Amino acid sequence: TCRGVNWDKVPLNTRAFRSEISSAAAYSAVEESLIRAIIHAESAYQPDAQSPKGAQGLMQLMPATQADLQVSNPFDPAENIRGGTAYLSALLDEFNGDFELAAAAYNAGPNAVSRYGGVPPYDETREYVRRVKILYRRYNQAL
Repeated sequence: TCRGVNWDKVPLNTRAFRSEISSAAAYSAVEESLIRAIIHAESAYQPDAQSPKGAQGLMQLMPATQADLQVSNPFDPAENIRGGTAYLSALLDEFNGDFELAAAAYNAGPNAVSRYGGVPPYDETREYVRRVKILYRRYNQAL
């Protein structure tokens, strides 16, 4: 369903969870605009979002990732944003600040990105990276 969305035109959300995002951004040294792009792409700012694969909350954390990041309640916006941003920060470190590779790893897992030496050839992941790129650029301009 996301393929039909014009991500250059979809309304941005620069207000929701402002303090939680700002705090996580400062703590993890990740740009607010990138955090907002990931949240927008993952859950459209719905704190109770759940995927068929088991991802939960605003930043769609998988249960194993939640455990690694000590997120006990993935539906608590502050906890989810803190954990998701810490994970994103680790991916940015792993991929030398390349936000496209970090986004691909956020979607498909870091092992897939390493195995393929870049964005994996999965339609879902390529579309996800395209969406995050557009949203990141737009949030950068809006914030």
